[in-house]
Amino acid sequence: MTAPRRPPPSSASVVVIGGGVVGLSSAHSLARAGVRDVVLLDAGALGSGSTCKAAGGVRAQFSDPVNIALGARSLETFRDFPRRFGQDIDLREVGYLFLLDSRLAVRAFEANVALQNELGVPSRMISVAEAKRLSPLIDTDGLLAAAYSPTDGHCTPEAVVLGYAAAARLAGATLLPHCPATGIDVRDGRVTGVRTDAGTIRTDTVVCAAGPWSTEVGAWAGVDLPVTPLRRQILVTEPVPGLDPHTPFTIDFATSFYFHGEGPGLLLGMSDPEESPGFALTRSDAWLPRLGEAVKRRAPALAEVGIAGGWAGLYEMTPDHNALIGRSDTVEGFLYATGFSGHGFLMGPAVGEVVRDLYLDEEPFVDVSGLSAARFAGADVRPELNIV
Repeated sequence: MTAPRRPPPSSASVVVIGGGVVGLSSAHSLARAGVRDVVLLDAGALGSGSTCKAAGGVRAQFSDPVNIALGARSLETFRDFPRRFGQDIDLREVGYLFLLDSRLAVRAFEANVALQNELGVPSRMISVAEAKRLSPLIDTDGLLAAAYSPTDGHCTPEAVVLGYAAAARLAGATLLPHCPATGIDVRDGRVTGVRTDAGTIRTDTVVCAAGPWSTEVGAWAGVDLPVTPLRRQILVTEPVPGLDPHTPFTIDFATSFYFHGEGPGLLLGMSDPEESPGFALTRSDAWLPRLGEAVKRRAPALAEVGIAGGWAGLYEMTPDHNALIGRSDTVEGFLYATGFSGHGFLMGPAVGEVVRDLYLDEEPFVDVSGLSAARFAGADVRPELNIV
């Protein structure tokens, strides 16, 4: 027999819409800072949107200083997660390895690595021979170089959700899974409430952390959030004989084909340039021939390994592949942290801190003003290049 759903409170200081890692991290950071009556809503189970369908990669290898800072700060939390939250997240600091087969890509990554090093990230350019030593499954044909950072890696998204949820509740936040938001009330340019299918919560602050569904949430308040949902698929192989447990998260940059260890097998995926935007979550075989070609070219031994399972999830894409983080400049009390274009899970811990500081009108550890949604109205757009 299913327990009755907990009704939403009549009022809250802050309502967070979205129960993935960004929403949970935000709720936790707000409550831990002493903000009373923080309420988080999710239409389904916590983490069931995009977070628990992520590949689990965590890294600081980006091309933009803000993204590097968000990734590096989050890595600190992931490393210390068991102590801070009492939850093991199966963090594997095996590194991220980008395989490069064009001079243009090599030059770009050389510049990226120099910037990352300036910001304290121990990434480095390495030879093709060293890349092969680190990731023995790869075929090096056509490769010119690689970029590697030993402190990147991967962990288990479901465990991160459990840790944040428990800590947020302990700090005093109210988490309401299976309680979908249905609208936002705005009066005289100010947020006044959030509607749910079980009643309205009076509040003067909303945080949109709704991932692929953020455009609709923004529209409820009259805020333009240019976020487009895009299906991405992941496969998990059967056991791989002789798999090196230290195999890094390996990415063939030219094709976006990637893999990392998952138990006795591998988790692998690749972007599909023919994927149409939308909320489709069923698995499709249309991308498999392209994936198969990339596998045969870059990791041919995997072509003989069986597939044990897989799933589909949604990326939340923005026009420049950078996140939307900030306060609305048209509706008072509307904050947003969304549009991470595949990097929301790995940036979640740091973004929660930033949301807290924006709410408290304090200066965040990194200047996120360039991630304002208003940037698309002008010329201040700088695309993130290190996307997977």
